[in-house]
Amino acid sequence: MSTDTRTGKAVEYAAEHTPRMRWAQHAPEVYKAMIRLDAAARQGLDPALYELVKIRASQLNHCALCLDMHTKDALAAGESVQRIVQLSAWEESRHFYTEKELAALELTEAITVLTDGFVPDEVYEKAAEYFEEAELAQLIAGIAVINAWNRFGVATRAVPGHYQAGQHA
Repeated sequence: MSTDTRTGKAVEYAAEHTPRMRWAQHAPEVYKAMIRLDAAARQGLDPALYELVKIRASQLNHCALCLDMHTKDALAAGESVQRIVQLSAWEESRHFYTEKELAALELTEAITVLTDGFVPDEVYEKAAEYFEEAELAQLIAGIAVINAWNRFGVATRAVPGHYQAGQHA
């Protein structure tokens, strides 16, 4: 039993599911490699922008653990609740983001959802307007890494809600 913070009344939430497996325990070298890859990908990227990218990719991939983690990290880093909430509708909420952030979000969606089998030239070219080539390479790497993390989380049904901001910093 928990207490509803709005009403102060006792409320019973749905039971927490159990993960299918704790993949990091069974594939520790892969996990360690992912940690190193993540650290390498974030180099040279604005941390706030990178958190927005990680949240958006995680929304698209329905990775609850990554959403829990990256929204908490973004909030702890000073990101506003409003900008985080609006990410799922960023195209209709463009005025909350800079043009550079919008280019990064559009590129994130194009790389994450490869339904056309490629990233459209206009999306790539727009990102290239706002990011120097080395920074763009890091952004692409970062998007690829969060997509990989999302796939581990979704495949193994990782459980959200237990992460503390900065826990994996």
